[in-house]
Amino acid sequence: MEASENNIPAEIPESQAAAILEALLFSSEEPLAASRLREFAPELATTDIKKAVQALNEWYRESGRAFQVEEVAGGFQMFTLPQYAEYVERMYAKRQQNRLSPKALETLAIVAYKQPITRLEIEEIRGVNVDGVMKTLLSRNLITISGTASTPGNPFIYKTTRKFLEYFGLKSLKDLPRLKELDEIVEADSEIQEKFGEAFFKEIAPEILGMKENELSENNEVDETNENEQDAEKPT
Repeated sequence: MEASENNIPAEIPESQAAAILEALLFSSEEPLAASRLREFAPELATTDIKKAVQALNEWYRESGRAFQVEEVAGGFQMFTLPQYAEYVERMYAKRQQNRLSPKALETLAIVAYKQPITRLEIEEIRGVNVDGVMKTLLSRNLITISGTASTPGNPFIYKTTRKFLEYFGLKSLKDLPRLKELDEIVEADSEIQEKFGEAFFKEIAPEILGMKENELSENNEVDETNENEQDAEKPT
């Protein structure tokens, strides 16, 4: 491929850019950010990734494909359309056994909505020991230790990870349902009811979590700011 004098790759046809993008996304098991896509394919340097994704999705719809590209956890990833989920679930039936238990989901919800948070604070909310559940969530990289609290004993404090965003199909923590919206979501979506169960949503009710809507927004905004700063410090 020809490059200009300043080493910036020359523009490539939209169809070629879309094909390269499709190949990378198809081959990846995790979301790929625009920067990562360009790292793997410098040819995409002059391409508007979001527009290319939109073009791909439009073509997929027009041709009746069973998948589309979605923006998740700061990157792009291919997903099967909801109407074909049952067929995919049959294929991965054995993997369903590895789903998180209701107790793990309840604990994860508390971390998501109250982060950063210590294990003791989680146990005070749940009223039970969470050592085993925390080990499970840490081993699955859904939560991580983000530091220590300035309280006696300097206990670890926990927060959710990018893997958490991927698991639940969220772009960022700001996409978490507001606490007051959860009842409406559950009533309107039977699949969510089946996946998580009634007990899960009772555990993350506002009165159980003991927090207000504005506290949730502030916590998430602070967490996202810290996460962005950490990403900026990573070597490219």
